[in-house]
Amino acid sequence: MTVAVVGPTATGKSDLGVALAERLDGEVVNADAMQLYRGMDVGTAKISPAERRDVPHHQLDVLDVTEDASVAAYQRHARADVTAVAARDRRAVVVGGSGLYVRALLDHMEFHPTDPVLRARLEARAQEQGPGLLHDELAQHDPHAAHRIGRTNTRRLVRALEVVLLTGGPYTPALPEHRYVTPTLQIGLDCDRRALDARIEARVARMWADGLVEEVRALAGPDLQGMGRTAARAVGYAEVLAVLRGERDEATARSDVVTGTRRLARKQMGWFGRDPRVHWLDAQAPDLLEQALTLVARADRGQAPDPGQRRRTLGS
Repeated sequence: MTVAVVGPTATGKSDLGVALAERLDGEVVNADAMQLYRGMDVGTAKISPAERRDVPHHQLDVLDVTEDASVAAYQRHARADVTAVAARDRRAVVVGGSGLYVRALLDHMEFHPTDPVLRARLEARAQEQGPGLLHDELAQHDPHAAHRIGRTNTRRLVRALEVVLLTGGPYTPALPEHRYVTPTLQIGLDCDRRALDARIEARVARMWADGLVEEVRALAGPDLQGMGRTAARAVGYAEVLAVLRGERDEATARSDVVTGTRRLARKQMGWFGRDPRVHWLDAQAPDLLEQALTLVARADRGQAPDPGQRRRTLGS
C-alpha cells in the first residue's frame, strides 16, 4: 500500500515523510511541483540531503528551471518510481502539497493530447493580438469552455484551444473520480491557523537568511531571463525577481511572500479538504509519527481509521 502525506505548506510533510519511510522501509516520491526543479532549494524549502537521512528520494531535482513542469509527464515518471519502489519490496511514501500532482499520481486520470508547435503558435497570437481574440475563437468552438475561462487568462485559453483544435471536441478538464490506481492511504497534516501563519512567517525569514535572493539571482542569470514561466511564477521567486528588476523593495517582497504563502496554504487546504479519503492529523501533535504509523497499520490490515480523523479544516 502506498502512503501519501499531504496538506498545506509549512506543516512538516517532508519531515514526517522521511520518518515514515525510515520506519516502513520506504522511499519518498516527491509531489511538490516546484521541488521538481534543480537549484530551487531555499525558496521551496526543499529537504536537504542531510535531512533525508539516507532515505532515497525520487522526483526531486529532475527539471531545469528553463523547463515548464507538466502534470502528464510527472504522472508517467512518478508512477514509474512508485512501481519500481514496490518491485524492490519497499513502501512508496508520496509527499507533497501540489494537489493536482498528487491526484495525477494516485488516481485514475487521463490527459488531453498536446502539440508544442500548435501551443507556441497560439501563445504567439495571444502576445501579438491579445488573449481576447483567442477567447472569441474558443467561444465559437466550445461556448461552455469559453464561459468558464476569463478573457485575460492566456494560459488556460491557449490550453483549451489547443485541445479543441487537436481533438475536434470540447475542452473538458474534469478532475478524476476519487478512485486510486493502487491501494493508498492519504494522511493529511492540519494545523491551527495562527500556528501555521507563524510557521510560514518563520519559514520566510529563514529563507531570506539562507540566501533566497542570491539563489534567485543565480538562477535568473545576468539578464534575469534564465527562468522559465513555471519556475519564475513560483511564490518567493516571482517576488524576488521583481526586486532584482527594481520593481519593488526587498521588505515589500518579503511581506508579499508571507502573504502569498499563506494564501497558498488556504488553497491547498481547500483542495485536500474536499477529498473525503484524507485522514487528518494535527501537525503539532507530539506523537504525530506514532499516530501516522497507527493509521498505516490499520490500513494494512484493511481496517477503517478512526472516524474522527476523517475530516478536518484549517484552523479547526
